[in-house]
Amino acid sequence: MRLREEVWLALGVVGLALLIAAGAFAIPAPPPHVKVGSAVLPLAVAAIMLLLGLCLLMVSLREGWVPQSVREEWVSYTQLGWIGLGLVANVLLIERAGFTIACSVLFVCVARGFGSRRPVRDLLAGAGLCVVCYGGFDWGLGIRIGAGPLGGVI
Repeated sequence: MRLREEVWLALGVVGLALLIAAGAFAIPAPPPHVKVGSAVLPLAVAAIMLLLGLCLLMVSLREGWVPQSVREEWVSYTQLGWIGLGLVANVLLIERAGFTIACSVLFVCVARGFGSRRPVRDLLAGAGLCVVCYGGFDWGLGIRIGAGPLGGVI
């Protein structure tokens, strides 16, 4: 990884933090009797990401944060593409197909990006994790995150 790539990655973290903050500010304000609104957690995540992104940027502009031995390695844009495809698929599927299906597809794509060649196993593992997470949100916290067509099953 060259120094320039480190700077771009740090700028990407900063940009993502700003995007999360913009989304958090778009969340409607809670009623006056509510002390902590829905935007608090996204704003906290954005603030921490922004701080870490700026730290990464400062270090990458000085001497770089990736060890010299790793800088010479080749970056696999195919693997990065699988992860990006999973993120795009998740965004496109989350409302129509629901949380479990969209996140299971994301899990399979990320596993492929990390080198897995067993998509059926990855799908089963991802679906299991997603059902547990969905249950935690739905039954544990009472937050409806979108069941999609599997609403009557899980």
